[in-house]
Amino acid sequence: MEIKDLLMRLQLQDKLTMKDFLQMSCSSLLQLQLQTEKDLPYAFLQRLLMMDYRSRYVTVTEENSNTCSERSIDKPRINDAPTSVHNALFGKTVCDGESNTKNCIHPMDVQMAVFHCADDFLKQYMVTKLSLCQYALPLLVINPTTQEIECPLWTFRQITKSWKSPEDSGEMTTKAMPIYKAALPMVSVFKLGSVSTSKSLLLNGLINQRHNTFFHRDCPGNSQKRLLMDGVVEIAWYCPSGKDTENFRDCVAFCNLHGDAEENELQRMFLTKFASVNVVFLPNLSQDDKAFDVVVKLFSSSKPLICLLDDDDSAVTEVSEGKYKIGLKNRNRFDITENLTKVIKESLSKPYQAFNLEDALQNSDFKVDEDNEDCKKGKACALDLLEQLKETKLFKIKEKFLPCQGKLWQDWSQKNKDLYRLHGDIEKHKSRIEQDMRIIRKEQRICGLSDLMESFIDNLATLDSNQKTYFLKWLGILMDDRSSVTLLDLQHKYGEKWSTVLSLKKEHCISEKLEMIEQELDNILEQINAAMFGIEHFLREVGQIYEAWKDHKDQIMIKGEMRNISLLPQLAAELMISGYPLELMDGDAAHVPLNWIDAVLNEVIKRLGDKRIFVLSVLGVQSTGKSTMLNAMFGLQFAVSAGRCTRGAFMQLVELSEDMKMQQSFDYVLVVDTEGLRALELAGKETLHHDNELATFVIGLGDMTLINIFGENPSEMQDILQIVVQAFLRMKKVKLSPRCVFVHQNVGDITASEKNMEVKRHLQEKLDKMTQLAATEEECDMKSFSDVITFDITRDVKYFAQLWEGSPPMAPPNPCYSENTQDLKQTIFSNTEISGHLSQSKSFQRGQKLPHFKTRIHDLWNALLNENFVFSFKNTLEISIYRQLETEYGKWTWTLRRAMLMTENKLHNRIENGMLDMVPETFLVEELKEPYEQVKKNMIEYFEESQDKEVLVQWKERFLCKINELHDDLLRGTKRKFDIVIQQREACKKVDEKRSQYENELFNKSKELALKLKDMSNEEESKKEFDSLWTVWVSELTQGMTPIKSITVGEDILRILSEDNERGLVHKQKDSAEYRNILCIRDYSTYISLREHYFCVRDEQMETSSIKQETKMSKDVTKNNNTENNEMFSKSLTSEDQDKIRTVMKDIAREMEEYIKEQPVLTIGYNDSYIQKIKNVVKQKVKKFESEHQKFHFKKELIINLLLYVCEIAERKFTELHVEFKEKNDVKSYLFKM
Repeated sequence: MEIKDLLMRLQLQDKLTMKDFLQMSCSSLLQLQLQTEKDLPYAFLQRLLMMDYRSRYVTVTEENSNTCSERSIDKPRINDAPTSVHNALFGKTVCDGESNTKNCIHPMDVQMAVFHCADDFLKQYMVTKLSLCQYALPLLVINPTTQEIECPLWTFRQITKSWKSPEDSGEMTTKAMPIYKAALPMVSVFKLGSVSTSKSLLLNGLINQRHNTFFHRDCPGNSQKRLLMDGVVEIAWYCPSGKDTENFRDCVAFCNLHGDAEENELQRMFLTKFASVNVVFLPNLSQDDKAFDVVVKLFSSSKPLICLLDDDDSAVTEVSEGKYKIGLKNRNRFDITENLTKVIKESLSKPYQAFNLEDALQNSDFKVDEDNEDCKKGKACALDLLEQLKETKLFKIKEKFLPCQGKLWQDWSQKNKDLYRLHGDIEKHKSRIEQDMRIIRKEQRICGLSDLMESFIDNLATLDSNQKTYFLKWLGILMDDRSSVTLLDLQHKYGEKWSTVLSLKKEHCISEKLEMIEQELDNILEQINAAMFGIEHFLREVGQIYEAWKDHKDQIMIKGEMRNISLLPQLAAELMISGYPLELMDGDAAHVPLNWIDAVLNEVIKRLGDKRIFVLSVLGVQSTGKSTMLNAMFGLQFAVSAGRCTRGAFMQLVELSEDMKMQQSFDYVLVVDTEGLRALELAGKETLHHDNELATFVIGLGDMTLINIFGENPSEMQDILQIVVQAFLRMKKVKLSPRCVFVHQNVGDITASEKNMEVKRHLQEKLDKMTQLAATEEECDMKSFSDVITFDITRDVKYFAQLWEGSPPMAPPNPCYSENTQDLKQTIFSNTEISGHLSQSKSFQRGQKLPHFKTRIHDLWNALLNENFVFSFKNTLEISIYRQLETEYGKWTWTLRRAMLMTENKLHNRIENGMLDMVPETFLVEELKEPYEQVKKNMIEYFEESQDKEVLVQWKERFLCKINELHDDLLRGTKRKFDIVIQQREACKKVDEKRSQYENELFNKSKELALKLKDMSNEEESKKEFDSLWTVWVSELTQGMTPIKSITVGEDILRILSEDNERGLVHKQKDSAEYRNILCIRDYSTYISLREHYFCVRDEQMETSSIKQETKMSKDVTKNNNTENNEMFSKSLTSEDQDKIRTVMKDIAREMEEYIKEQPVLTIGYNDSYIQKIKNVVKQKVKKFESEHQKFHFKKELIINLLLYVCEIAERKFTELHVEFKEKNDVKSYLFKM
């Protein structure tokens, strides 16, 4: 009855589930004191969720509550008669709250009540979190309804412990394994009768003196009466970190039986059966006591026994072999703990019986929670699935059983990216890539579904909801079980090899041995990556199967039955809705499978409706605690192990409760967790590109992004943010309004926020400065970081305490970390509330609808694929320096091309005058020597004396190689060109000299052919025979001649314009064909930016009223409303301005047309240097106009469009003239004209 009353007071009549618990509610944002007892369970779970070990000590503050509260000091009543000092101090005082004291709910009763009312999955979650809090875990519990003893083995399945212990060789090794399978010494602790010393308090001294691993009588909130703890056995582990000062050198389990062991005989027998050492707390017993019979049995056992005597004041004494007594009376706790530690260590130094938790519970006579039918079904399905893998090495599994996601998918991803980086013959290149992509998809279909994948999909499709959850849990547990030992072994091998490499490098050893070991290191790293195997890889394979099949056929064979391909996204959607993370970006291929994501989100929309979501993403350098923070904030279970970090990006839905939905403007939070940036094992230019691309994608997707930083210095993330800002400025077609919050992890000083005001100011200045630089580069009018990414320096910088309160592995989480997490959560949702109240208009609401989110993924990813330039740089400054370098490189190349053009003119005159019958290469080298040496000198000076030389050095070798290649190409090209011209002209002369001979020969051959064909009535056959003879004859005459080749001016134009302009922008403008109308467009406002001191809006009234009002309402809306901005801007360009711009454009085009006509293509042939000259002249003309009219600045798009317009005229003219040149100088063409 008491237990029933307890559950009613806590309002725990219904079963608690993970879904109910993980829902975001208004109360989950509050840090207020609890008002009623019914709030205790939820408060306990919420604090446990945040890894706050004070979750055990929650109390209520309501004065009239039937629980212990923080009562005010009792004072005498006004009408009370005066009392003597003796009575006041030593007389019995009746307090108003005395009767309530007896009714306090014991903190452990709250924990156990929640435990008993939770479903199996919530129990497992609870126990996993209790383990992270370094609390003892329930090993044997008594069911409050049936009074049966139960073993919650299932709750231990996700707990992994790690420690360092010495091997027999003396070497210290790291061990990490699921705790249920570890074979360890176990110390059982119980009491027989009542003793004055707290057993749990003494045990805490053995395990961690700074932390209450076991709840004891002196803990906050303790009350005299507890209902659910008597008979419970709790277990905790001592995990050493390898230091000599530690209590134990190996991992030791401690089992503590609460209550009197004489009354809980079954639990006591279980403990003594499996214990390595028994520790018993004893009162003063007589030989007639039943408890004494238990002691006698323990003495007769071969296992070590330590008796702690309540009425004995002696130190440790060995009363017989392996049997010890320690007195408790009048002794301080520290001495007792020291004695007890010493005796346990001595007992464990001898052979002992090891304790395996799984075996012990399964072989007990108690009810095991895993015996329920759904759990057994889920486990059986998982075991059947993994049975197929038993003969395969771990790092070969994905290659053999999941073939669609390996090299094939990575190759397809690269091909898809190449589609956005076409060159040469665009259509031909595009067609070839698309054909390759179709072949890869065909190869994926040929690979088909492995038996493993068929079993996985079939289980997802046929199991009911509960069985499916067990199946996935078991699958994850069993795969982790299999992989943990292999991964630890591989990481150990990697460490050994790396130590060897360091030793060899210290010895300055450069040898084949060093190269061989470094290669072995790379191989081990590949094996580690290949051995990372989880449920996410199964789901990735499902996605690739869908993508390979969807456009081919609707049906797919699974377990001998044809299933519709739409089944696959339906299954994934069900998992996502139930709380499983879905891979958004593949971490291995660095690609978003758009078709798969589309299909899954469509199914989610079908099931949930057109819901609104708030997208929260997190970004940070590797191993800075991103996943841990999300896990603590939302109860998510992203991978958090340092040896198994998140790869790619995953998204997970968190539902809001009804009260929260009413308060906020959305229904779900979509959390996006990402892999760590700047991963050391992936260091290099490719990783730089990948990190910048991932950061831009994640920030662009999120309504808010948490920028996670380790420590107080944000420099590592500043570089990435600069690239993100510049990428956003370039993605003009994607409407983005992201917000970011900086989270500094591991900051110990509680006054960090106040002390770091100067750091914050510097951060703001740095972000603004780099935004201005990026805006200048991209010709945008942005003055601060928050113009691009919303950021409030006073509110959006958070400092988190260090995660652990001490040194792992025994340290509990720091409660301040939990408080910081709660504060951050409040900041996130208070921001959404503020935004929601800005306007009644939906356009001001935070969050987005699911269909819009789906579209945003598409738009953003396609924009990223189109954007290839900025991601290759470390920061905005690098981009600016590189562009300056490209400008200088254009000057250097023109110096060489101009010199060679002058040389060509000299050669042409000499050839025309018959003074040259060959072009010596030495002559060309000599002609180009002086300008080439000068260019190299200028380049060396630029790279070594520039103020940016530390940045420039990374490109020095590449640009020196490029100029060398250009020099050699100019030499070879010019020599080849003139050799052909001379050869062809000599051949034409010979033809002229022997013209009469050739004509006679042609006449005779024609006559012979005519006689031969006179009987042929078919004119076509006669012509065919003549053409064949003509071809043979021409071949004989031109044998050994190199023909003058046709030219590809279009390719030269794109190549030369891309030398000092972004290649992607040049191709984009070319493909759009806007340049063809550049001289006749009505409004140039989108192509011109006004210099700042000239920029003014004529209608000042509009500026001071309407615009300012809109800005105040919502900065995000104003900055993204490009249409309004353009209208405002066009008003600042008068019709006179428009005419000036149009006139100068026409003048430049006309002048360039004249230049094109003047080039000697007809006499000496085409040279690509003409295109560079056109480019240089056009840019000079534009600069001259800008200097004369300082109001205007031509944007890059306008200059490139003008260049393309002029170059297209050049292409037509040069091609036409070159055809004439070829006809005039090519011997074959000359013969055809005879």
